[in-house]
Amino acid sequence: MEKRIYPAPPQQVYLFGTCLIDLFVPEAGMDALRLLEQAGVAVDFPMGQSCCGQPAYTSGNEASARTVAAAQMALFQEDWPIVVPSGSCAGMMRHHWPKLFAADPVLGPRAKVLAERTFELTEFLVEVLKVDFAALHAQSTVAPPPIKVALHTSCSARREMGTRSHGLALLRALPGVELVEQKNEAECCGFGGVFSLKHPDISGAMVADKTAAIEASGCDQLVSADAGCLCNIGHAAEHQGRALKVEHLASFVARRLRGEAQS
Repeated sequence: MEKRIYPAPPQQVYLFGTCLIDLFVPEAGMDALRLLEQAGVAVDFPMGQSCCGQPAYTSGNEASARTVAAAQMALFQEDWPIVVPSGSCAGMMRHHWPKLFAADPVLGPRAKVLAERTFELTEFLVEVLKVDFAALHAQSTVAPPPIKVALHTSCSARREMGTRSHGLALLRALPGVELVEQKNEAECCGFGGVFSLKHPDISGAMVADKTAAIEASGCDQLVSADAGCLCNIGHAAEHQGRALKVEHLASFVARRLRGEAQS
């Protein structure tokens, strides 16, 4: 599904926080909201939101996925962009909601309209709002120390949403941030939603490769725009005894703009 082109930066957006952010890294949702407001955008957070329906959909339970997704679709009544701090959830909404409701004469057209105005957070900040993060950083009275950062882009963000470039552009715009690339950076971390539950041995081997490569890169911190990957990589690294710090990209950027050092 093609995304909508905005000739001028929108002044109002919806924020879809995702269930993983709500449950595990709520500070990332708050930081995403702050970044949007700092860019001059008013943010509406529908309180009835829950899940995009992806877990049921990727498990083959389309009936349950439709029920969950339809409940979310009813929340976005105004013609505003829907900003999602997750590549996988944004991918579900933009590319799979229209497929899920293709046979529905009422919700089908509605799904297409919503898909066109769904954006992953970094995509929206960089491509739609064209935020000058270096200028925002210059407003801070305290400069955080230099830091080496590795970016992990989820499979959905990379292959469905094409937002790896936006994450890189955002990080490169921050003074004092040096990007380093881990070996086999494009490989999956092994999370894959329910994949990690159904195939724990395979998932465990994949994330072991990922954490070893990230540590070998010499980075001070790993950032990602997907909470699922962060939880998987961060918890695996902790279990393995690795001193690897992980943080959602929204929180990392917001913290650097405030002039704060590594968390």
